[in-house]
Amino acid sequence: MNVIGARPDGWWRDRDAAMLRLVDTLERWAAGSGEDVTVVFERPPSPPIRSPVIEVAHAPRPRPNSADHEIVRRLAAEPDPAAVRVVTSDRWLAERAYAAGATVEGADSFRIRLETERDPSHGSSEGAGRRARRGPKRS
Repeated sequence: MNVIGARPDGWWRDRDAAMLRLVDTLERWAAGSGEDVTVVFERPPSPPIRSPVIEVAHAPRPRPNSADHEIVRRLAAEPDPAAVRVVTSDRWLAERAYAAGATVEGADSFRIRLETERDPSHGSSEGAGRRARRGPKRS
């Protein structure tokens, strides 16, 4: 729950609602930035979350760190891992993402960008005009 857990807003009281809020935030950010986004959860949200803007995925079996393993699996299958940015605060996942050729951004810094770049009053966003493929994201 890296990106969700980057803000102590009570997300632990209702994890499914927190997942829905994250997907909603990522949808708005992706629509504004034009970047491809995949979010990977450790278990399927209940009820299921579907999005026409981003890919919502989950690990095949819910268990600790299963989203990390799913992201590593997806990176291994990615034809151009250098075009993927993994958002995580997990050292194990970051090391594997770097080894696969992806870039890594910390969950805290990404959460700050999500909150500022989706608000047009903050002006142009960092990296505007670049169209990088945003890869698997761990929540």
